[in-house]
Amino acid sequence: MTYVVTEACIKCKYMDCVEVCPVDCFYEGENMLVINPDECIDCGVCEPECPPNAILPDTEKGLEQWLELNRSLASEWPNITRKGEAPADADDFKDEKDKFKKYFSKNPGKR
Repeated sequence: MTYVVTEACIKCKYMDCVEVCPVDCFYEGENMLVINPDECIDCGVCEPECPPNAILPDTEKGLEQWLELNRSLASEWPNITRKGEAPADADDFKDEKDKFKKYFSKNPGKR
């Protein structure tokens, strides 16, 4: 088992999860984070820290696409080890649905 970041992170990117991760397995994109499933130690400390509940165990049904997306983007995006500033409008997008189709960006974060 590993944890994956899902659609709820898009346009929110609060980064509270980054602060608690003991193995620094988060990677930053332009408007979301991903977890490298090969580095995640399945400790679960990140899951309750995520305000929009975007982090889920990959054992939940229907998360196969998110596992693959996290794996592929973690190899392209820069590793993030410290919490940064969430977007100023993050709260406006926290409960929005279908964010992947509307806003997903494959671009890496700019740190």
